[in-house]
Amino acid sequence: MDAPNKGFVARVRIVGRKALVLNPEESDRLFKQFYGKPLSVSKPKVDQKYGEPLVLSLYEVLHLCRKSLVEVDIGGRIVDCETLNKYCEKTSHNFSIKYRVYEYLRDRNYVIKGGIKYGADFAVYTLGPGYEHAPYVVVVASKDHKLRPADFVALGRVSHSVRKHTVLAVVDEDKGDIRYIIFKWVKL
Repeated sequence: MDAPNKGFVARVRIVGRKALVLNPEESDRLFKQFYGKPLSVSKPKVDQKYGEPLVLSLYEVLHLCRKSLVEVDIGGRIVDCETLNKYCEKTSHNFSIKYRVYEYLRDRNYVIKGGIKYGADFAVYTLGPGYEHAPYVVVVASKDHKLRPADFVALGRVSHSVRKHTVLAVVDEDKGDIRYIIFKWVKL
């Protein structure tokens, strides 16, 4: 899962909480690196070309921006990564702590997709969608967030019902530290 070729820069247009790559060649190149999803394809396969706009999450766009692999357009104006980061923080709840987890995992060659359908922040793959089902779902929380006992039960039930390991990623923004706790049901 190497980064796209050096010198390759895709143009991304931000629309609300999503981003679009309209150029078909740029879309296909990014999608082959497990970024985004072709606009009108429900279960795309990485080994196919779609020639469609690619929909990216704000996490993906910021990550690509910091790798100098995209040029970001917000409202018709090209912006730098810091401006993009500020936009993301205003647009998306708890963006900074969730992005920290996204970046940490992506930089370690995990493939990260949205996890909302699993009741989580992220679905995490070791090989990628189409090659495996996501073995992990990740819920992100700040170290200052108070979890209730019912929250722990819900985390365990998520992992059991979708047959995935649920990971609680606890972010300490002061220290720049992330702790990962994996939940697993045990039959007694």
